[in-house]
Amino acid sequence: MSSQRVQLDIQDHHVVMDNGILQVTLSKPDGIVTRIQYNGIDNLLEVLSEEVERGYWDLVWSEAGSVGTTGTFDVIKGTKFEVIVESDEQVEVSFTRKWNPSQKGKLVPLNIDKRFIMLRNSSGFYSYAIYDHLKEWPPFNLPQTRIVFKLRKEKFQYMAIADNRQRYMPLPDDRLQERSKVLDVPEAVLLVNPIEPEFKGEMFLSAHYSGEDLVLKLKPDEPWKKVFGPVFIYLNSLTSNANEDPSPLWEDAKHQMMTEVQKWPYDFPASSEFPPSDQRGNVSGRIQVRDRYVSEDCIPGKGAYVGLAPPGDAGSFQRDCKGYQFWTRADEHGYYSIKNIREGQYNLYAWVPGFIGDYRYDAAINITAGCVIDVGELVYEPPRDGPTLWEIGIPDRSAAEFYVPDPNPNYINKLYVNHPDRFRQYGLWERYADLYPDQDLIYTIGTSDYAKDWFFAQVTRKKDDDTYEGTTWQIKFQLDNVNQSGTFKLQISLATANIAELQIRINDPKADPPLFTTGVIGKDNTILRHGIHGLYWLYSIDIPATLLVEGNNTLFLTQPISNSPLAAFHGLMYDYIRLEGPPSSTSTRGVKPANMAPNTPLD
Repeated sequence: MSSQRVQLDIQDHHVVMDNGILQVTLSKPDGIVTRIQYNGIDNLLEVLSEEVERGYWDLVWSEAGSVGTTGTFDVIKGTKFEVIVESDEQVEVSFTRKWNPSQKGKLVPLNIDKRFIMLRNSSGFYSYAIYDHLKEWPPFNLPQTRIVFKLRKEKFQYMAIADNRQRYMPLPDDRLQERSKVLDVPEAVLLVNPIEPEFKGEMFLSAHYSGEDLVLKLKPDEPWKKVFGPVFIYLNSLTSNANEDPSPLWEDAKHQMMTEVQKWPYDFPASSEFPPSDQRGNVSGRIQVRDRYVSEDCIPGKGAYVGLAPPGDAGSFQRDCKGYQFWTRADEHGYYSIKNIREGQYNLYAWVPGFIGDYRYDAAINITAGCVIDVGELVYEPPRDGPTLWEIGIPDRSAAEFYVPDPNPNYINKLYVNHPDRFRQYGLWERYADLYPDQDLIYTIGTSDYAKDWFFAQVTRKKDDDTYEGTTWQIKFQLDNVNQSGTFKLQISLATANIAELQIRINDPKADPPLFTTGVIGKDNTILRHGIHGLYWLYSIDIPATLLVEGNNTLFLTQPISNSPLAAFHGLMYDYIRLEGPPSSTSTRGVKPANMAPNTPLD
């Protein structure tokens, strides 16, 4: 590896960062990455594209009050170039774009500072951006922002996402009309005449996963500032024949990733907006679960997800995208440690696999530079009214344990055949109508198996005239004793919902109104985007014993919405369903921190 010092070459219209291993060229003052030279290759970026389309930060924004995830697309171009750091060890350059009221309606009301960093002896470079919105500026929505690199198609044809998700990919030209057929959404095409015949009959996808609930929406008179990144763009290569096994590149990249994780938070970014480790704080503690219908003793929160996020209600971290969040997982005994937290005020949140609901520690936690806070032992009491009579699924916020069908043979992606992520095959929503053409799913407690008999998503049914209809699933169960003065509890947690409504009826499929309805919920893209979970929903529903009978009972789950152009994707995925009997004695539920009074700030 070269030990050459880092050099900065400032030209009339470009800037070149060079450390002897790679050279990165950026347009000046735009800050667009136009060339990456490495390992004897003149440019790794797509040379057939215009310079502005090769490597860039972009965003999508819309006026306040807009609905949806679309808006004005903006490739961010700086108007001022500045050298922040220039030494033998490091170069950091800045490309800024300032906003003023004369640009209202034309540009997103943000001051944007894009930074690029190159270090000595590093086979890569870093980039981060600082977005700043002043209080007096117009409010707006920000559905998307990202950093993009478009690579040379003749050089980059193999994609690796995970150890078990790697393959050669079709070419961008395969999306052309004469080579592909558009399917249910424009992003998805079937390859009918690809350049490489081996890809015929396969999918080529490009999409965004989260829905409108995660659109950043600034209110009037709301200041906001956030640092995105730094992200590291790492380059490696093989010295042997390029046609040989590419796995060493992947293993090397994983090793480098772990190196970067150990270095985080980086100490080299020059902006004061990215604080180093000694200006951050740390929080540790232990979380346990108290569910007296499971155990008389507290249960360690094994594998609990524990995090600090902006103050809010329990579970609010799911929809927050304005602030910073810091998460970890507890060990098998429920102990956790969260390090390098930015200064500020937070709530501590958690959820524990195997238990429903969300935990929020009531005391505010104030993080200051260098603080070390031990929260102590916290006890989460998940929603629970009575003993479990029956349950379906695993409370882990995913529908992965349910039945995922084989894909339509016309749409098979070979990568996901006999794969743990088989739910990523295209068009699985259509398989419901194939499997249940005339009547809906019926599940019988005691004889059915949710891994084989519970379809992973309650979707609409496509009819012969290409319209759709809502669906009603049934759960059949028996009760030996029904105390008519008691109240049963139905706990239903959803792994995702997309423009769906869940109506609950007991023993009468036509009861009007239903016993319970969620109303229209969810704007996740999980079904369409081949996922298995989105935002989490939990409903605790009282069932008067007068609606139940001794012997056979039926629970009806109806999703009726089916009348939009995207009706195929209206639906929901269940995470877990549990019927609880009337409580044997008075019990409480909710969140109870141990060893500390609620609403006590920690600092």
